[in-house]
Amino acid sequence: MSARKQGPGLVESLRLAAVARRFYEQGASKLEIAEEFGISRFKVARMLDTARESGIVKVEFHLPAPVDLVLSEEIRAAYRLDRVLVLERAPEPESREVARRKIGTLAARLLAEIVTPGDVLGLSWARSVNAMTDAIESLPKCPIVQLCGVQAGMDMRDRSVETVSRVASVSGGAPYPIFGPLVLPDRRTTETLRRQPGIAETFGQFKNLTKAVVSIGAWKPEESTVYDALDEAERSAIAKRGAKAEVSARLFDADGNPMSTGLAHHVLAISAEELLAVPEVIALGYTEPKAEAIDAVLRSGMVSTLITDAAAAVPLLRLAEARPLP
Repeated sequence: MSARKQGPGLVESLRLAAVARRFYEQGASKLEIAEEFGISRFKVARMLDTARESGIVKVEFHLPAPVDLVLSEEIRAAYRLDRVLVLERAPEPESREVARRKIGTLAARLLAEIVTPGDVLGLSWARSVNAMTDAIESLPKCPIVQLCGVQAGMDMRDRSVETVSRVASVSGGAPYPIFGPLVLPDRRTTETLRRQPGIAETFGQFKNLTKAVVSIGAWKPEESTVYDALDEAERSAIAKRGAKAEVSARLFDADGNPMSTGLAHHVLAISAEELLAVPEVIALGYTEPKAEAIDAVLRSGMVSTLITDAAAAVPLLRLAEARPLP
């Protein structure tokens, strides 16, 4: 029977702790510590590793927001994103409304830090984006552009026109709303509305967008407002063609490819090509049922920042491991 591996003894532990204290607390360099203790700087590096591995030194991160750093970094690396914010798992189960509010608050804090007066900011309709606007307290002056029309039947407070107005009032920038429905009955009606002066002006801003906040919807019941707005025949036909995700009424398959379907011709919304051209896209997607949809959208290359929760992040990592990005 092999002997059980023992950790450092008391004398060695004290020595490791002394070296670690000089490095982590007092800011001494490895070379300075080496000269002080009469050892090589390579030995100092090994001692610092041993101090962490044995538990003598524990590294903790205290972020100014409830973010799971490990999950955030793993997803960022797996999908090669600029940044990822994964909301920490709550100790007790939470309602979707509570998770939405927390996601929105994280997005609001991020926008307040990264938006500049030179930006043109686009906002997609989504309850999570609306929650974000409720949490925004300050924003540099910049144009605020609505990315898609109003979903019929929604309470006025949840409509994208109101969202754009609220953010523009905080920013002081010019609002560019879309006073029109998201889903229209046919292509002719869509083209007629797009030529209306106010709507045409907003669509003309899409090419100027520098940042956009969008929500990721799954092509499932109650996981996409666009899905729920269509009749069963059209939903099923689109699903059979391989639709997995929806962003601003634009559809994506499992590999992140934008899909051309009949839906594209009767929605008032930014095109997939225009979305893909925006330099920085912040995507909000959360809860476990949306994991496959988030995976699909991240594969499109559109997203630079993902804000999600642990419920979606854990299955999302499994999807990334099963199909690593090329």
